[in-house]
Amino acid sequence: MKKSFGPKTLIFPTPVWCVGSYDAKGRPNIMTIAWGGICCSKPPCVTISLRKATYTYGNIMDRGAYTLSVPSEKFVQAADYFGMVSGRSVNKFEKTGLTPERSELVDAPYVAEFPMVLECKLIHHHEIGLHTHFVGEILDVKIDANVLNDDRLPDMEKILPLVYSPEIQRYYGIGEFVGKAFDVGKKL
Repeated sequence: MKKSFGPKTLIFPTPVWCVGSYDAKGRPNIMTIAWGGICCSKPPCVTISLRKATYTYGNIMDRGAYTLSVPSEKFVQAADYFGMVSGRSVNKFEKTGLTPERSELVDAPYVAEFPMVLECKLIHHHEIGLHTHFVGEILDVKIDANVLNDDRLPDMEKILPLVYSPEIQRYYGIGEFVGKAFDVGKKL
């Protein structure tokens, strides 16, 4: 029998993504989010949800762009820190020693040391209660060459992205490979 938890923001997996933006003075900012996901395949789009109170909210509204940097497991400390303090009062890049890299396609920075980044142009936003839902068209995905497999495709076991457990507030790595998509199910 399943135990009811009521209406909550509880689902697995929950990504750990770092949202890059520039403020009104052109200073790079970064914040960690867990509310996000792919929302359209054509055009390729990703959605994130932010509270209006965040510094990043205003930056995205002003600049019409954001990036999503995917931290690997070795950057868990920086990713956690990015979600704990506000860019209004702290330069998070300076504090962590990580590098803000200017996107070539959108008006937003990303974390140079993180293995994967999406460059997104804001195409829609919608208020939903406490959060605003931002839809960004993915203009490019950049991935470090050292985390590609032999076929030159992204290798999750090399990227080692983080996932978040919201109910118990813990970060985890991904598990091992368990089956090939659109193949393992053929056995049924």
